[in-house]
Amino acid sequence: MQPRHFISLLDLSSQELRDLIHRAIDLKNNRNPDFQPLKGKVLAMVFEKSSTRTRISFEAGMVQFGGSAIFLSPRDTQLGRGEPLEDSAKVISSMVDCIMLRTHAHDTVTTFAQHSRVPVINGLTDLLHPCQLLADMQTYFELRGDIQGKTVAWIGDGNNMCHSYINAARQFDFKLNIASPADYRPLQSIVDPAADRVAFFNSPIHAAHNADLIVTDVWASMGQESEQKKREFAFRDFQVNTEVMQAAHPDALFMHCLPAHRGEEVEAAVIDGPQSAVFPEAENRLHAQKALLEFLICR
Repeated sequence: MQPRHFISLLDLSSQELRDLIHRAIDLKNNRNPDFQPLKGKVLAMVFEKSSTRTRISFEAGMVQFGGSAIFLSPRDTQLGRGEPLEDSAKVISSMVDCIMLRTHAHDTVTTFAQHSRVPVINGLTDLLHPCQLLADMQTYFELRGDIQGKTVAWIGDGNNMCHSYINAARQFDFKLNIASPADYRPLQSIVDPAADRVAFFNSPIHAAHNADLIVTDVWASMGQESEQKKREFAFRDFQVNTEVMQAAHPDALFMHCLPAHRGEEVEAAVIDGPQSAVFPEAENRLHAQKALLEFLICR
């Protein structure tokens, strides 16, 4: 049987994604230490980008399910010494039950998937961050119900998180308003298939009007530190602040994948305020990924 991979939200059907979200909620609410569906299974975690939430959530999830996880950095493997990705994928997948990669180039993950005999999970690339969207959707479903037909406002950089929200708008059937500086909009190749669900705005307040969920991310992502000052200037009018939240529905939620820079992309009063769901959102990385691991490995 060919393995199922999770490189993008588009790799699963809309129904499979919804089932995954409901399974994650069930696992969270009914924790059973004796339930170990991944006993004896091994997850290889390949990190070319550092992480807090991704590493802890995947590693803890495997342990809680009775399995184990191996942390691999470029310093620990031949990946950092120029071994072809195809060879690494064939070798690693012959020894483990699943592979998760958190890396820069999206092609690294797709190449691994093409040559792996086991499921491959995209833990983050410069193009997409689908695992975070599972956690975000779980959080919204828990706190507000199904997101179908709702309005989400993305404020800030058209980055991997924005790209994943565009895919989520297609898969979960919600409207996505995007407010980004003109030079930092998401890739048109990702926007075009979702054109009926995506709208662009020059103002965060206009994008947030009557929204049910407001989302942002740092202005300079990992690897863009040299652009910090340039980006601070470009994004100076794209902060999620109290005024932006007031433009949304009164019960709108605020989310951020973290780490956050208070005073830059988000006002402290917002991220630490009553509408913020950032910490349940962070915890849900664990539960959503446990559901994902179960789905991919136990097929």
